[in-house]
Amino acid sequence: MAGSTSTSEAVTSEWLTERIPGRTAQELGAGLEALIRSGELPPGSQLPTIRRLSTAAEVSVGTVLAAWNHLRDLGLIETHRRGGTIVNLPDVHRPASAPFRSWSEIDLQSGAPDIGLQPDLRAAVLDSLTVEGLNVFGRDFMTERLRGAVAGTWPFPPASWATAGGGTEAILLATAAAAKPGSLVAVDEPLSPGFLDTLRDLELAPIGVESDADGPTPASLRAALERGAVAFVVQPGAPFALSHVLSPERARELAAVLAEHEGVWVIEDDSIGPLSAGEPPTLGAELAQRVLRVRSYCKAYGIDVRTSVLGGSSELVERSIRLRSHGVGSNSRILQNTLAYLIDDAETDEVVARAREIYRARKAALVAALEERGVVVRSGAESIVVWVEVANETDAVVGLASKGISVGPGSKSFVTAPETPLIRVSPLQLPDDPAALEQLAGWIVVAAKGAMREYFD
Repeated sequence: MAGSTSTSEAVTSEWLTERIPGRTAQELGAGLEALIRSGELPPGSQLPTIRRLSTAAEVSVGTVLAAWNHLRDLGLIETHRRGGTIVNLPDVHRPASAPFRSWSEIDLQSGAPDIGLQPDLRAAVLDSLTVEGLNVFGRDFMTERLRGAVAGTWPFPPASWATAGGGTEAILLATAAAAKPGSLVAVDEPLSPGFLDTLRDLELAPIGVESDADGPTPASLRAALERGAVAFVVQPGAPFALSHVLSPERARELAAVLAEHEGVWVIEDDSIGPLSAGEPPTLGAELAQRVLRVRSYCKAYGIDVRTSVLGGSSELVERSIRLRSHGVGSNSRILQNTLAYLIDDAETDEVVARAREIYRARKAALVAALEERGVVVRSGAESIVVWVEVANETDAVVGLASKGISVGPGSKSFVTAPETPLIRVSPLQLPDDPAALEQLAGWIVVAAKGAMREYFD
């Protein structure tokens, strides 16, 4: 037998193709379903990769992916971060998930992803070791393979490319390239935690740009530019928005305002990369020579991929390269080509799509639980943050910390603290445990009302 519940033995593509006569997506899906339900493919069997099965069956990757999706919809297979795609127990016999243990193990503050929902990196790393030119002296600020993988995903034709470490390093380099110390920088707020501190480290003064339902408003951006802002940092995917999603129409309106102010640079901070439901709008279509888009892949693929991409203005790319270790820094070819593999890999796309849906469900569950209790919450449709209105920000943060719950102060994400105090809750690592969610919602309610305080008796 090709599979085993105790050893999770790998099933070969040849074994499967011998037993499934059909080659359409429907026939492959039905054949695999029959093998699983009959017990011939027992729970725990590890299936071949989509690429290997498509090669053996002489069908497209998309055909196998459609069959995989059919099986996943039935709950018959699941993809694990380190174990590949395995056969599940039938739904009626599936054991309960591991019980929730402690809030101290859950990060509700920083927006860190659930690493259990990220793809297995082994195949990607091993594949990157087979590329020609490995260990050749010299620097590739971007490998040809990575450029080829990324080019089709970019929302406008960039004049130049580069890579950096994680997204935080990349946005720091890009912003420093666009604004000299002592300059004013317009920022689309609320921002990711810590970015305002980064601006201060760069000796830059931020000017907040307000938003409405369609994104940063042209009037607010114009006011910032008239005050002397030399750059505009915008978040096209609106991952930290209170309520908005940047619309394509608004992106064009903002580009028109910027066109009135020559010499102002635009940094597009695409901090969640492949986790976006679609390609966020860009100002680069109208201002290609003045826009630098920075895309991070850490939340989708894992922090140890440690490669972000900068694409756009050649001048800003060159400045960013010079700022990184005086121009001698570059990302490992191994890391760059690992990223290229993940971008092109259909199974990785599938893992990321599943993570995206789980994150959406977790956020929706938290929002619903809080709203049912009368708490005022805000969160844009694509936001990875839930903003909760509270009586006192400090009291709420400290009070929840006393319960082992770590959330973020809202004021850290605004140039000027909002009139209504807010706390920032990241739902990405929320346990899929209804009782734990109820407990969390109850404590947040108490914190929101100002009932959690420090006493010194």
